[in-house]
Amino acid sequence: MRSRPGEILIRVAAVAGLAAASVFAAPGVQAGAAGTGRAEAPAGTPAEPGGAGREPGGDEAERVLFRFTDPRITESSGLAVSPTHEDVYYTHNDSEAGPVFFAVGGDGRTRAAFTVRGAQARDWEGMAASRDPETGRGVLWFADIGDNFDGAWPDISVYKVPEPASLRDATVSAVRYRFRYEDGGHNAEGVMVHPKTGRLYIVSKEFAGSVYAAPQRLRTGKVNVLRRVGSAPVMATDAAYAPDGSSFVIRTYFSATVYRDFDRQLARVPMPQLEQAESIAYTADGGALLTGSEGADSPVHRVPLPERVLAAASPTPAPEPSGTAGADRPGGADGAAETDRPGGADGAAETGRPGGTGGAAEAADGEEDAGVPASAVLLWLLVAFGATGAITFIARRTR
Repeated sequence: MRSRPGEILIRVAAVAGLAAASVFAAPGVQAGAAGTGRAEAPAGTPAEPGGAGREPGGDEAERVLFRFTDPRITESSGLAVSPTHEDVYYTHNDSEAGPVFFAVGGDGRTRAAFTVRGAQARDWEGMAASRDPETGRGVLWFADIGDNFDGAWPDISVYKVPEPASLRDATVSAVRYRFRYEDGGHNAEGVMVHPKTGRLYIVSKEFAGSVYAAPQRLRTGKVNVLRRVGSAPVMATDAAYAPDGSSFVIRTYFSATVYRDFDRQLARVPMPQLEQAESIAYTADGGALLTGSEGADSPVHRVPLPERVLAAASPTPAPEPSGTAGADRPGGADGAAETDRPGGADGAAETGRPGGTGGAAEAADGEEDAGVPASAVLLWLLVAFGATGAITFIARRTR
């Protein structure tokens, strides 16, 4: 694939950020990640029975669940667990690869490849899987939301595809929804769908990222407006809801952060070091995270969630905190009532926030805010500015 200047800059900055994180990151970021001397488990090694929910440690924290063996899967950018097929995972390639997605078994072998009829693949960056709240049928969402120039496209698109009942090569139909951000263009790679309400969220990939909520009712005949509902870590590459909707996770190049609610962190979870961390999803039982990378023969790692995180995320009755600004609620100016705050159940008042009404929940064990330390961000910015100059020089010389 031919790289664009903006994409080259992002990749150079990402590499610099990884180097910076390895030097400056706090212990919470590095614990359990690369550099611990743990050997990677062989490809295709199954998860240990009862492994969900264990504290990360030993080989299990960096277990390779499987590797993509299909030579067509070279830039796995999205990852989702099938809602209806056991031990089946979906992925798709990055931009310029065509509107195609793959159903892959737990052994890493492709079970089927599907072409989405009439869809464009301008820059597919993420996907999500859910069940239709009314019918219970599986639904797949493909997010054409990449924009390396932060506003180059007048709008972005998300395609809704009924999950195929049969796993054999086929062409499938999709419903296309177009979106624009209420505050201007953004680059984004994260998409997640609330499992109880079906509401869609986009997570921008920026130094000061944000979570944006789509309207509860999506329309095909107009551009739907995405409204900001929370902040996101530095350079978020993917996001996913837990199967029960009690929490969600946002992935960055460096780690993953589990949230109980928008801007309410539960914990930052160390991730294995990957060539280019691009995707994240919950396992079907919600006890672990799956994370993947771009590249040929790329691995999908299974990272168990600590017991303390699972316990904190479990829905428990609690009073609705007061003082929530109405403008930040999903629906915003369109007047739609908030129905799917993480932890809520089908429009019920939010439940289970750690700390009840005593203010924002503390990150587990006093961890810092998500993302990376300020020193790493500063180094990343310096290298990014240097990369911009180098790209400009090369572009002028090659014109």
